[in-house]
Order: sequence, then structure tokens, then C-alpha cells
Amino acid sequence: AVTAIDAGRRHEILTELAGLLDSGALPALPFTAYDIRSATEAYRGSRTATASHGRSVLTVPRPIDPDGTVVLTGASGTLGRLVLRRLVAEHGVRNVLLLSRSGTEAPGDLLDVLDTLDVRDDGLRIRSVACDVADREQLAAALAGIPAEHPPTAVVHTAGVLDDGILASLTPERLATVLRPKADAVRALHDVTADADLAAFVVFSSVAGVLGSAGQANYAAANAYLDAYAARRHATGAPAVSVAWGLWQETSSMTAGLGAADLGRIARTGLLPTTTEEGLAAFDLALTAATPHLVPVRVDTAALRTADTVPPLLRDLVPVPQRRAAESASDTPSVSGAATTPAESLESRLRGLTAEQRTALLLDLVLADVAQVLGHGDPRGISADGAFRDLGFDSLTAVELR
Repeated sequence: AVTAIDAGRRHEILTELAGLLDSGALPALPFTAYDIRSATEAYRGSRTATASHGRSVLTVPRPIDPDGTVVLTGASGTLGRLVLRRLVAEHGVRNVLLLSRSGTEAPGDLLDVLDTLDVRDDGLRIRSVACDVADREQLAAALAGIPAEHPPTAVVHTAGVLDDGILASLTPERLATVLRPKADAVRALHDVTADADLAAFVVFSSVAGVLGSAGQANYAAANAYLDAYAARRHATGAPAVSVAWGLWQETSSMTAGLGAADLGRIARTGLLPTTTEEGLAAFDLALTAATPHLVPVRVDTAALRTADTVPPLLRDLVPVPQRRAAESASDTPSVSGAATTPAESLESRLRGLTAEQRTALLLDLVLADVAQVLGHGDPRGISADGAFRDLGFDSLTAVELR
């Protein structure tokens, strides 16, 4: 039977239900949100849904409101400056709240990046505030200063720090140093903007959280947390995209200390630096991406084919049997002067040799790897008796050699 309810009574019932839901007296029904561009995936998910999946809900992406305010963290960093300029020049943003630990005292005027944009007289309003984004009270106070007529419309979180070292050297304090501006900050941003009608919530992550990175266990963990947090937000229907960057060609405070050996080590992983234009184009996509996780990295498949090891996620790109370390390139000269043949297995090469010859061969192989890791063209210039530190090893290259 169907009972007719007049419009006034329906309004009362719905209002009461809304109040019960808001108070938590009635739990909301579970649901999983999908971008409307992923409607096929949503349909498949609803057919195999579990109780925790609930209903499938489609969301529609929308552009950043030019009258709203974009909250940009890590604003004093290189990527923060590039993003600021992109938002203003390409996305019509006119209201920006810049957050950094140093605020207006950052080295170099943050507004210098806008000098060539000719938008100073076009209603551009930029405010820079010193703020520890991981501190909820400081963050809430900073956002409280946003005018009501220009409410938050997007969050872009670019902040991060490095404190590299081998796993055994990572104390709780060193872990906290790297986790705080990533994990703690993203939770604070989520909580403080919970009532804001955001069109975008973009966090800058790292490919280290996807593929791993020698000597960067804390940094990899912090960025993997960002990736997972973005996925969690996205599943609730809230905007969220984590962008796992590789190395940028643009030098920043985080990469300024990289030397030739460091760059060579990165190149041997098969990952190429991202140009500024490539990175900014990827950022444009992230603002309205249908997926919560992007990994915009350039892959050098030729380097992967010659690598001794390839990350599991990249192995489908190079379906060539990997060479073992003992079967490295035959062009590498040995300390003893003996020629090496890649086709020979280490076992077959050792068989039949005297103890002295075996020692010499193994030393050649180790020194060849040392030369490759340290970026030396000829292993014959490396002292087999030298201390690791004297040879130029640091925590990262030591892990790579191991």
C-alpha cells in the first residue's frame, strides 16, 4: 500500500533525517565514489559490491572557481613558485593564500614570479603567511583570514623535506622530520578544510613511494602515505589527487646537493628528469584527474634493459631477461686486465681457476660495480684497500652497491 504524504510533512521528515545524520545518531549508508569518467568501473564495482563498498556514486569534476581562494603550501620552494605562476597565468586564479614556514620572510620575494604576468592590476590578491601546515591550530588560524567572499576552492600541497640515510640510521626523530610535512600536514589540511566546497585537493608525492629509493625509506613511507590518503579521500567523493613526481630538471633546495654521482645513480634506475613544461602540464591534468594517483615520470627503457635489477612495476616495459651483476658489460676493463664475457656464468668462469685467480676475478667484478656506482669510467683507478668513505661512498651509494 502507498500512503500519500503532503509536501509539508515530507519536508519535516527529511529535515529530521538530515539532523539525525548530521548528529551521527543515524550512520550514513556506505558508498564508493567514482569520477563520472570512470562510470564503467563504477558499474562493474556495483555488480561485485560488498557491504563495505555500498552504493556506487558518480561525481562530476569542476574547474577551480576564479573567485575562490587557492591554498598553496610549500610556497617558498621551487615547485611552489612554479605552481603559483601556473595557477595565475593558466587557470585564472586571482586569490591565493601562500603558506610556508618562513612566510613573507622567504628568500627572495615570492611575488617576483608574477612580475612578468601583467596581472598586478587585474584583481590579483596574494597573501603570504608563515605557518607550520602540520600544526592544526596554526593552519586553522591562517585559513580563518580568507575572506568569506573568496572561500577556499582548492588546496595544493607541495611541502616536503629530505633526511636521507640507510634504514639502520633512521631514528624516530629523523622519521618524524620527514613524515610531519607530508603525513601530518595532509591530515591537518583535510580536517581544516572539511567544510570547504573544494574543487581540487592536490598533494605532491614522489615516485619513491611507488618504486622505492635507496637510502630514502622515510621519504618513501611519507609519500606512500600521501598516495593512500588521496585514495581514501577520493573514495568518499571528495576531490583528491596525489602526484608521484620523479626528479625535476628544475633545481630546488631538495635537489641542489645532487652531484654527478647522484644523477648517474638516478639515471641507472631508468628514470629521466621531468622538464618544467612536462611537470606543469601534468599538474594541469591533476587538477581535474579522474584517478586519485598519478605517476608522471619519464622512463628510459634502454637504461632499464641494461640494468642489473628493474623495479617490479617497470618489468613489463622491458621484457628482456635481466643480466646478473656477475654478467655485466664486457666492455668494462678489469683490474687484472683479463677480458670478461657476458655469456659466461660466474660459476663457469670460476671453475678450474686457482684460488688466487678466483680472488682476482671476484675482485674485478666488485671493482667494476664500484666504478659503475661511483661514476668512474675505469675501475683500475680504484683502490681495493681504500675505505668506503675515502672512495667517495655515502649512505645512498653504499646501499646501491649492496
